[in-house]
Amino acid sequence: MDMQQQPGQTGEKGIMKEPPPVISTKDQLYLTDMLNWNLTAAKKANFYAAQCTDNDIKQACERVAQMHERHFQTFLSHLQQQH
Repeated sequence: MDMQQQPGQTGEKGIMKEPPPVISTKDQLYLTDMLNWNLTAAKKANFYAAQCTDNDIKQACERVAQMHERHFQTFLSHLQQQH
């Protein structure tokens, strides 16, 4: 079966070089979910870090919180660039 290549896609894997000019409602809802998941995970990790008495576990929780905060900010900056 010969499939036409969609704009923004490369090769057989269909990986997009850049986002499409229009984001569908479904895509927008998924992006909103991803923002919420990362924000919630960051808040929980910060909460757990504050509760820890073991420094190694506390530091691990803080690293997890920072990672999710970075992901949140990355998603948000990509969305803001589109407007």
